[in-house]
Amino acid sequence: MLLLRCNYCGALVSSDPFAEANAENSGAGTKDYVHIRIQQRNGRKSLTTVQGLKKEFSYNKILKDLKKEFCCNGTVVQDSELGQVIQLQGDQRKNVSTFLVQAGVVKKEHIKIHGF
Repeated sequence: MLLLRCNYCGALVSSDPFAEANAENSGAGTKDYVHIRIQQRNGRKSLTTVQGLKKEFSYNKILKDLKKEFCCNGTVVQDSELGQVIQLQGDQRKNVSTFLVQAGVVKKEHIKIHGF
């Protein structure tokens, strides 16, 4: 909590700089986003991870379609904190995001692409 002086009347006003982040309708930190990340392996090798898909979807069927569409290998990994995570070989961030939107799995505004 900060105390700021009003420029107009000079009164002290209390302000919370994290009020937007703590608001329930702000959308920040919620789990309704699909996160697409890239991880650097050794040399030029990289790994694309997709997390945050709804549990009602079959991860193995989505993975099968992604592998066939982008001609790459991949797997579904069970993580204790993140749940199921799809891993694909190579930098497939843009491809995965357009595929998920075109397939109707997730809306474009619910996708966050991370990396470089």
